[in-house]
Amino acid sequence: MKISIITVTYNSAATVADTLTCIRDQDHPEVEHIIIDGGSTDDTLKIVSAFPHVSRVISEKDRGIYDAMNKGIFLSSGDIVGILNSDDIYTDSGVLSTIAHAFSDPDVQAVYADLQYVDAGNMDKVIRTWVTGRFERKKFYYGWMPPHPTFFVRKKIYDEVGLFNIVLRSAADYEIMLRILFKYGIQASYIPKVIVKMRAGGMSNVSLKNRVKANREDRLAWKLNGLKPYFFTLYLKPLRKVTQFFIR
Repeated sequence: MKISIITVTYNSAATVADTLTCIRDQDHPEVEHIIIDGGSTDDTLKIVSAFPHVSRVISEKDRGIYDAMNKGIFLSSGDIVGILNSDDIYTDSGVLSTIAHAFSDPDVQAVYADLQYVDAGNMDKVIRTWVTGRFERKKFYYGWMPPHPTFFVRKKIYDEVGLFNIVLRSAADYEIMLRILFKYGIQASYIPKVIVKMRAGGMSNVSLKNRVKANREDRLAWKLNGLKPYFFTLYLKPLRKVTQFFIR
């Protein structure tokens, strides 16, 4: 079972070596690592070139991080697709083997797990652990979503339901999981284990203003899918989110 991992980079020289190393060291025998770079002007591409496990590198201007992810999914040849950002790492060398084992059940079409937010300067310092829990469709009404860096999908699902909607800037990851899990009811398996460490300070969490904007886009995600959320999703969820930047 080949697993394709897509990493989007742009001037990521300070962190990308950690991401490359954690994927290089995976013990799963079939890993395709695709780098989609936005035209970095620092040493990002030089660092990437030092890791021969990388299967393909594309460096060109794009229309944002989710446009770059779409390019990576389109180019991927694996049975399973995962996305790991250029400042995130897998927690150990057996993560992708664990993912492959979960997909050995032919009925499982998506897999997700838990994640830790860590200090940007010290990845051993845990800020918060995101314990996702088992999937229940109704949880989406109450603000639930899996951590996107832990979310793996069979390639054929992307072929069937489509790629990221780049109209939604910071909420495109939320929308695609809403589409896959909620709208289409794709069967997902939960691994009750932290498999990703994410440096704190993501695009939708870096300021209160960005958090409010992200919530507007979350609600738009429902509308674009022809879905009507409960009152809680429309109004109470945003109030809860803006009180803590790392609610996702």
